[in-house]
Amino acid sequence: MNPTPPGWPRISSGLYYRDPARMIDWLCEAFGFEVRLKVVGEDGQVQHSELSYGDGLIMVGPERAGAARRFGVDMLSPLTAGGNTQGLMIYVDDVDAHCDRARAAGARIADEPSVHDYGEAYWADRSYGAVDPEGHLWWISQRLRSAPPAG
Repeated sequence: MNPTPPGWPRISSGLYYRDPARMIDWLCEAFGFEVRLKVVGEDGQVQHSELSYGDGLIMVGPERAGAARRFGVDMLSPLTAGGNTQGLMIYVDDVDAHCDRARAAGARIADEPSVHDYGEAYWADRSYGAVDPEGHLWWISQRLRSAPPAG
């Protein structure tokens, strides 16, 4: 594989919101993302953004449906779609402190922090599930034990 463009991870996700400007602020407050880029159109609405968390990257933008859709596909907030449209995972250093921060910012904690141990041959994480104000599901984890080296 060729290297990615400078500053870009191999894979990133795009999230669509009814109110992307509000959600960009919320994601920074609740989860600790940092704004890397925010493109605002002539109408004052966010058209595209890039938020980073460590070496991870998500793009946040407005819903695009009907005539505004892209690639022949409607891009909808879970509020419009009628349910969660994807799940995203973040590794953090302190999952309990992160959960407290998210809860204080208004995240709905769908699954309280708990240990998920897949056995000595695999890994163990302490994780929680959160739902953002527009319905995207987030799985936040802290690695407790890594899998032993193969071989």
